[in-house]
Amino acid sequence: MGFFERYLTLWVFLCILVGISLGHGFPTLFQTLGHLEISQINIPVAILIWLMIIPMLIKVDFHALHHVKEHWRRMGVTLFINWAVKPFSMALLAWLFIRVLFAPLLPTDQIDSYIAGLILLAAAPCTAMVFVWSNLSGGEPHFTLSQVALNDTIMIFAFAPIVGFLLGLSSITIPWDTLILSVVLYILVPVVIAQVWRSHLLKKGGEPVLVRTLDRLGSVSLSALLATLVLLFGFQGKQILSQPLVIALLAVPILIQVYFNSGLAYLLNRKLGVAHCVAGPSALIGASNFFELAVATAISLFGFESGAALATVVGVLIEVPVMLSVVRIVNKSKHWYESAR
Repeated sequence: MGFFERYLTLWVFLCILVGISLGHGFPTLFQTLGHLEISQINIPVAILIWLMIIPMLIKVDFHALHHVKEHWRRMGVTLFINWAVKPFSMALLAWLFIRVLFAPLLPTDQIDSYIAGLILLAAAPCTAMVFVWSNLSGGEPHFTLSQVALNDTIMIFAFAPIVGFLLGLSSITIPWDTLILSVVLYILVPVVIAQVWRSHLLKKGGEPVLVRTLDRLGSVSLSALLATLVLLFGFQGKQILSQPLVIALLAVPILIQVYFNSGLAYLLNRKLGVAHCVAGPSALIGASNFFELAVATAISLFGFESGAALATVVGVLIEVPVMLSVVRIVNKSKHWYESAR
């Protein structure tokens, strides 16, 4: 991992401090930025999200989809976890912890919003960081690439229906036009731009040019993420200062779902006799979240100052240390895993 990725949690903490300080010192500026909207889509955030997502999607080679037939049995576990288990288990955990167990400790008017943010966080599998986790766990690169390409393709069609269905079950009303517009702006359009750009780079100079460009764009992507977090915490500052316990409480269902889904994927792969170099990335893909998309959609649907936006940011806050712990578990248990074969 690069310097920025390795210390992402530290940068997020710094963004909390900077955002809260700036929001307190320049409230008018943040209010102005918050009102720069078209059809409930905040323009500054849309630009930052594109700067975040497009470099990540350039890494994805959709030509790898032709390898799906080769890996279909091994991919079945990850697809099952990503689309049939993770969003629904998170909805259950959000209801249990946010609406029932932690409800007395949370602001009543934000409970629905917190649940919505957690559902958004779990409704789309991670794209870019998966390549890092797979590499750290000795994952089979062709499987990882094919799985990510397939997940991104499914996400274009499945993200909005799953989110809409689960929020409906939770009695949370959302504007469907804004949700669909978010999918177009934050999934479909970036995918198209990224793949056109990728094709151009490969034609221009092949793999070396692509790699050099991705190295340069990596810092742009993370800088855009951190700038978005500064904006979020600029708006969330008062709420965080008055309810500091909220972040810790929101982290509980996120942590449980990460370990539950990664463990389930890992055990299912072991039961099916799948090689460890596939089971590792399968567990990691099943556990991680496309938090950039979740943050953008939460802001579009519920606004900067919403509990939904804060809940998705908590996902960013704990992403790196939690996923590194999953990588460590996968690596340490390799001998145990292979003893079943």
